[in-house]
Amino acid sequence: MVPRIIGIIQARMGSTRLPGKVMMNVAGKSLIAHQIDRLRRSHHLTGLCVATSDLAQDDALATHVEALGVPVFRGSETDVLDRFYRAALAQQADIAVRFTGDCPLIDPTLVDDLITLYRTAAPPLSYAAIDVARYPRGLDAEIVGMADLRTAWQEATEPFEREHVMPFLWRRPDRFRLNWLSDPTLDAPWRWCVDTEQDLILVRHLLETLLPVKPAFGWRDADAAMHANPQWALINRDVVQKTLPPT
Repeated sequence: MVPRIIGIIQARMGSTRLPGKVMMNVAGKSLIAHQIDRLRRSHHLTGLCVATSDLAQDDALATHVEALGVPVFRGSETDVLDRFYRAALAQQADIAVRFTGDCPLIDPTLVDDLITLYRTAAPPLSYAAIDVARYPRGLDAEIVGMADLRTAWQEATEPFEREHVMPFLWRRPDRFRLNWLSDPTLDAPWRWCVDTEQDLILVRHLLETLLPVKPAFGWRDADAAMHANPQWALINRDVVQKTLPPT
């Protein structure tokens, strides 16, 4: 049986550093619409879902996503693991791929490579992710099967394990088999996620430059644009990525 592989985008309006960022308009579309358009080019995803909170402040986001033809699941703002798990259940997923709504430059080919890595591993993996220590941050994706996701949902108790969905798995390599899609030859230190106004300025440059000439551009096209415009790297070089507690 062909598994249902569902991409679940976590998104909400209540970002602390850049509120409402997922609905901000760049190059004629919201950031979340750009991300959805790019993920729809994946050959391996069966479908997409946006998982947002059940707070009134996310009503407009839910309406916008539904108008784009993507199902929405609404749940706890703070227990994101519960929201993500229930969204996967609602979509009858066999495998769930996690994205965050602040990554409008997500690369569908890289996502397909991650899915292939997960599905062809022997022995089977519990979890795999794109290695953003090598690839630009903003290409983030994580993949998990429903049995292991259910285990995390049932057993995780620490607040940050509920808030960030996957740490219960990757903090326990003795229990779960883990892998990362990586390339030791890469040196692409860019930051393409949108957490701050500086991030937004950079992503706007990339989208407005690349979309008119190559609407289905990939991450290597964006990397080439960064090298062609070295001043762009200065825009958000001082933005500090929020970190999770150590393993």
